[in-house]
Amino acid sequence: MTNSTEAQKPQNTKKNKKKGVTLDTFYGAKIQNTEQIEEDIEENSPKSSKGNRNSPQTHEEFESERTKKMEALWEEKWEMMQKKFTHLQNQFDQTVKENQALKQELIKQSQNTKKLEENIKYLTDKVIDLENRGRRENLRIIGLPEKPEINTKLDMVIQDIIKENCPEILEQGGNTSTDRAHRTPSTLNPQKTTPRNVIAKFQSYQTKEKILQEARKRQFRYKGMPIRVTQDLASSTLNDRKAWNMIFRKARELGLQPRISYPAKLTIYFQGKVWAFNKIEDFQLFAKKRPELCGKFDTENQRARNT
Repeated sequence: MTNSTEAQKPQNTKKNKKKGVTLDTFYGAKIQNTEQIEEDIEENSPKSSKGNRNSPQTHEEFESERTKKMEALWEEKWEMMQKKFTHLQNQFDQTVKENQALKQELIKQSQNTKKLEENIKYLTDKVIDLENRGRRENLRIIGLPEKPEINTKLDMVIQDIIKENCPEILEQGGNTSTDRAHRTPSTLNPQKTTPRNVIAKFQSYQTKEKILQEARKRQFRYKGMPIRVTQDLASSTLNDRKAWNMIFRKARELGLQPRISYPAKLTIYFQGKVWAFNKIEDFQLFAKKRPELCGKFDTENQRARNT
């Protein structure tokens, strides 16, 4: 009976077991699957005989060997994880050091850039100031008609303007001679209806200043036609002065006695004091804090027109 029962037992079921899959660990490192280890342990485990079935000693040895192999598996896995972690930590530390170095270099370059910008601004302002000083004997005449008989005799036309508007300078024996006079720009744009400006360089700085002072007091004319006489300045300085136009006109309407001083500073007389402003923003802040001026200067529209 025993033999027939044993004959009916199924054959080795290990063939029916699904083969274990290889275990992939960090970064492709491969460790044998625990299922495969268990199969190997079962294959190598001592088989119980008929006379010594369920031997306690054999079972304990089997369990001990399986535990040792499992422990060895996880120790190997843990060591590999520690190595990978250490490698990643080292890479992270190196990246942090490189980032710190780049940050320091960026700060240094930013400081150098700021210093260069300051130097460029200083040199630009210096060049503009030198150009303005080179024009200190010049006057700019605006609105003089664009006619051939005028353009060919600008020196004589300037003397006529002086005789018509400030003859006292001639009576005082002032030197009203000019070194040269010309239109600017040098070529006429037929699309523009306004005449080009005239630049006149006087031989005497004092005479030029006297003419300019008289021009600030009253409207100058040439043969009855209104013209304007102003200080000739660098184009960038003229643009800075032009930015004050709207505020200047409104301040004059309000009786604030506005003036534009060199190079492009607005001064007004308000509440018994003289106030000076280098920038439109400074004046805007000043006006907002004074109820008498708040809302009367549309500086936003002025800035939009200038841009």
